[in-house]
Amino acid sequence: MNPNETPQAYTARLLGNVGEADPWTVISSTARRLRELIAGRTIEELSRTPDPSKWTVVQILAHLADAEVVAGWRFRSILAWDGIPLQPFDQDMWATTFRYAETDPFESCQLFEVNRASLLALLERVDRERHANHGMHAERGRETIEHLIRIYAGHDLNHLRQIEALVAQLLVDRTSQM
Repeated sequence: MNPNETPQAYTARLLGNVGEADPWTVISSTARRLRELIAGRTIEELSRTPDPSKWTVVQILAHLADAEVVAGWRFRSILAWDGIPLQPFDQDMWATTFRYAETDPFESCQLFEVNRASLLALLERVDRERHANHGMHAERGRETIEHLIRIYAGHDLNHLRQIEALVAQLLVDRTSQM
C-alpha cells in the first residue's frame, strides 16, 4: 500500500486491477506467470531497478511470498471463525526487517507457489457456504472470503505488472549493451 493511500483507496485500486477478469483465474495463474517472468534471469538482474525508491523484482517476490503466508492465515481464520478480527501488516517494515533485498527470488517464488497451491486447495475443499464468512480487518473493515479473493487477485495483478515492467527494462538494458 502506498503510504499516501487510505485503506479504502488501496482496496479500490486493487479491485480496479481485477475489473471484469475472473479473480479465481488470476489467483490460479499467478505462480506460473511469476515463474515465467523470472526464468533465465540472474539474481543480479532481478536485483536491479531504474528507480532506487521502488522495489526490485527480488523485493517484490519476497513481499509476495510473505503476503501469501498472511493470506493463508487470514483465509483459514475467516473460514474457521466467522467475524474474526484481522490484523494489518506494514509491508515496508517487513521489507526492512526481513531484508527483502537479500532474499533469493527463486526461493521466494517457490514459497509463494507452495502456499498459493495450498490456499487454492483449501478454498476448493471447504464447504462453499463458508465463503460467505468474513473477517474484520482493522483498517479496511468487513472482508468476506469472496471479497478477499478479489483483493488478492488485484494484488497479484499489481505486482505482476511491476515485475513485467522491470523485466522489460532488463531486455532494453541487454539490447543497449550489444
